[in-house]
Amino acid sequence: MIKYSLSCKNCDLTFESWFASSKEYEKLKRKKLLSCQSCDSIKIEKSLMAPNLIGKRSNYNFKKEIKKYKRIKKTMFQYQKFIKDNFKYVGDNFAYEARSIHYNNKKKTKGIYGKASKEDIKELKDEGIDTQVMPWIEDKNN
Repeated sequence: MIKYSLSCKNCDLTFESWFASSKEYEKLKRKKLLSCQSCDSIKIEKSLMAPNLIGKRSNYNFKKEIKKYKRIKKTMFQYQKFIKDNFKYVGDNFAYEARSIHYNNKKKTKGIYGKASKEDIKELKDEGIDTQVMPWIEDKNN
């Protein structure tokens, strides 16, 4: 794949487009299949483009982002472990169990966690039942 900066000779619009190869660009131009996004003119020319090079600075940013991702993932796993150790898993019955705890003052239990749809969470909130949503990630170290 190659990306070209293209310019319309009719309206001076500059835009970018991807092509399978430089030959593909030439083929489309020859068949008059390239047109301006703005004025539909077929007077399109490619401009010179500087290639994107991955240097030390961008490689450093990439490594920095990977470290940040790993740190966030580790924190998420710590939260998940805390929840598993201190709350009761109720699976897909989360909305039912949350209502049961909320409306039955005699039923005191430790906190629960499970699965609920966005609609269920909205309904629980409308009923005054406090819930929190947490993304759950699986540990897939294969």
